[in-house]
Amino acid sequence: MNSSVLTLSVVLAEQEGENLSGLSDNPDKAIFAVRENGTTCLMVEFAVKFLVPYDVLALNGIDLITEQASFSLPRSADIEGSCASTESEIHIGWKNKAYTLRIYFSEVGESAHIHSPDKGSEVWKLSKVQFVYDTSETSHFINAYNPGKHTASTHRLSALVTPVGRSFVCQAQQTLTLISSDHQKGVTMSMSDIQIQPFDITSDFVFSDPYKCITDQRERLEETLPLILGFILALIIVITLTIYHFHLKLTASQPQLPRDRTMYKNM
Repeated sequence: MNSSVLTLSVVLAEQEGENLSGLSDNPDKAIFAVRENGTTCLMVEFAVKFLVPYDVLALNGIDLITEQASFSLPRSADIEGSCASTESEIHIGWKNKAYTLRIYFSEVGESAHIHSPDKGSEVWKLSKVQFVYDTSETSHFINAYNPGKHTASTHRLSALVTPVGRSFVCQAQQTLTLISSDHQKGVTMSMSDIQIQPFDITSDFVFSDPYKCITDQRERLEETLPLILGFILALIIVITLTIYHFHLKLTASQPQLPRDRTMYKNM
């Protein structure tokens, strides 16, 4: 074995995927990690659902109609991946590679991304998603016409933009549309209950400080705003009643002038 092949095998041996889904109480959520040199370099925690259109033959045996296969990313999937200084990726496969989800991340400077959430700093982002699926796999694709493998990919993706050194956190659903090699059909991938970090994980299997998505921030504001307005209204009512109470006391302590003019004659 030459030295280059030996070096390659050593590098591959140092990269491993870990399935930590058993740590989650949510039966729909998967937790996957990529480790390099014995420490975590990429970790994802999310629930993922797919909606995949495919063709079936109509009853007349001539026309094609479109059906929708709906399924979730299983917690028992196999994990592979790699990490580098500015690029990282995770590959998630299941059903003997009938399905493979590949997610790519990149780290960029603020000048390279005009929508940086933290101006003046570097950010990381979800740069590409690729989903390979096989319509001959009959547990989800029933009576598929001309079954076979297809690849669905995103186009010019820049999602989940997060300051470097922090993890992206979002309870709200994040939806991506992937264009398939199967006649340009649109595959929908929905992620929820998300926490992702592809770079700069300082503790093994532990996410860094969270950066909450805009959707969660808005929902939190919508939840707290009625409480704040209710508190302000209650405070206004209390102040009004207090002023009215003191006004009554002040009025009661002042001498009362007789209202009947005949009483003035006796003064």
